[in-house]
Amino acid sequence: MLSPRLLGSVPRVNLHLINDVPDGLTRRARSFVSAHGVKVDVRPVEGNRQWWLERDIPAAVIDRMAAYQERWGGLLLPPAPQYDGGPKYLDPDSPEADSAGWWFEAGMQRTAVPYSFMISPSGEFGIQGDEWVPLHATIEGWVESLALAHHASMWARQVTKLVGDDRDGIDLNGYAPVREVMGLADTWWRGRDSLVALYSGEAMSFNFPRGRIAVTYSGLDEWGLRGGVDDDG
Repeated sequence: MLSPRLLGSVPRVNLHLINDVPDGLTRRARSFVSAHGVKVDVRPVEGNRQWWLERDIPAAVIDRMAAYQERWGGLLLPPAPQYDGGPKYLDPDSPEADSAGWWFEAGMQRTAVPYSFMISPSGEFGIQGDEWVPLHATIEGWVESLALAHHASMWARQVTKLVGDDRDGIDLNGYAPVREVMGLADTWWRGRDSLVALYSGEAMSFNFPRGRIAVTYSGLDEWGLRGGVDDDG
């Protein structure tokens, strides 16, 4: 990976309240970001443009990273319930290429996990370990999933976690996919009075079936199920 961040000193972290929540999110996610997110100072992508151009990174890739940073750069949210909390904060770095195109880091890890959080050439958010696994179709889907997990945990009467083969016993008959999370390897499902989150990223990336996780939030009323978000997200 090509990253000028790794060549310089670690900048002092300054925290700021969020005054401009990115658009395109549900009301639930906007409220989550506004109430629980903060912004940290980040090094502007444009300041590294020449460094990357000199190392044959296409200008179009740097433009993608700059647009991502303009929208998400420095956003620090509460830890995710899986993936050791997810990215510490969102900010692009380390562009790299393969046969599919150009990728870049979505944000640095909170802990020493054996994978990176990446944005794919087609805009998917996922993890790159032994294998690439897209978790959500967009970074917005990841943020929506964090907001939903926070909301569900606040309102559920009971939370149940199943790991590995025990997950196979979950019956999703009568459940509908929660569309706003734009799930791929990780999905959310809404039932009559419960929400189910299925996490498969680590299991798929490392061929580790025991890494499959299901979390059921039960005893939810209508507000708990949706948080003011309709079926169309």
